[in-house]
Amino acid sequence: MSNITSPSPRASIWSRIGKVWIVVALILAAVAALDPPQAWPTVTFAANALLHTAPFIAFAVFAVAYLKATGAERLVAKVFEGNQVRMIAMAAAIGGLAPFCSCEVIPFIAAMLALGAPLGAVMAFWLASPLMDPAMFAITSGTLGWDFAVAKAVAAVGIGMFGGYATMLATRSILFADPLRERPQVGGCCGPKKPYEGAPVWRFWTQSDRRETFRATGMENAVFLLKWLTLAYVVEALMLEYVPADMVAGVLGGSGIGPIILGALVGAPAYLNGYAAVPLIDALLAQGMSNGAAMSFVIAGGVSCIPAAIAVWALVKPRVFVAYLAFAYVGAVLAGMAWQAIA
Repeated sequence: MSNITSPSPRASIWSRIGKVWIVVALILAAVAALDPPQAWPTVTFAANALLHTAPFIAFAVFAVAYLKATGAERLVAKVFEGNQVRMIAMAAAIGGLAPFCSCEVIPFIAAMLALGAPLGAVMAFWLASPLMDPAMFAITSGTLGWDFAVAKAVAAVGIGMFGGYATMLATRSILFADPLRERPQVGGCCGPKKPYEGAPVWRFWTQSDRRETFRATGMENAVFLLKWLTLAYVVEALMLEYVPADMVAGVLGGSGIGPIILGALVGAPAYLNGYAAVPLIDALLAQGMSNGAAMSFVIAGGVSCIPAAIAVWALVKPRVFVAYLAFAYVGAVLAGMAWQAIA
């Protein structure tokens, strides 16, 4: 049934312009009013950062649009078949590669659970999926370097395997007994009632509907990345200008385990999304944040951010959700310690 209630002009303008762009405008207006000499340097810093990242944004947009248009995500479903030990390893590895949006994770996992996929494999995929994908790898490598991007990808797979095998070993325990809230329903806002069937069509441009999917997905992701990275680079410029470097170095610097644990703990509430977090980490590293704390921050924040957490909360009981968060935080600290030793 259509909605006949007319939205207010204020709500309509807010919706059309976009909340993120309005926040960016308000931040720049505040800087111009409170510290006029810093206004133009903030704008130029964000513009130059976007220009530097542009090739990586373009690759990320193309990669995700191509995978969507071809239907390559259907291949992911095959990971949840066969031996459980192999299944968990593959689910963790593929979880870091599949470009699922936050609303797609729920119907995909619901479909896999409905088909009888073991919770261990699902847990592995859940933990790895929000941490890395082709777009995230491109943006991370362009800003923080290939070494950090590769290390984060390895950590994503490792944490997925850690949580998956731990869940498999404890499947018969009270913690994971009867884990689902209710019988999963296949389908969702991003897909049909029976998703992930059929073979991918690699030459997608031969079909008009797939060409439209490529165009729409490309535009959607381009706008998404542009708005969030613009906000992140503006915030990065302000952090570099106004946040004392010695304070950051004192709290999150050093080589001990303390900054790593703290990085994991503050990762969740400070997280905007995986893409916007990259420039923020870049600024914090420039101000003295330790390498280990940076890694634990992006790992813990990525897994516990709202879109990723909702996907888990929607399908499993609270005790399983708590286990999911525990795996994420323990894994984040271990990844931070490993990266601190290597870097």
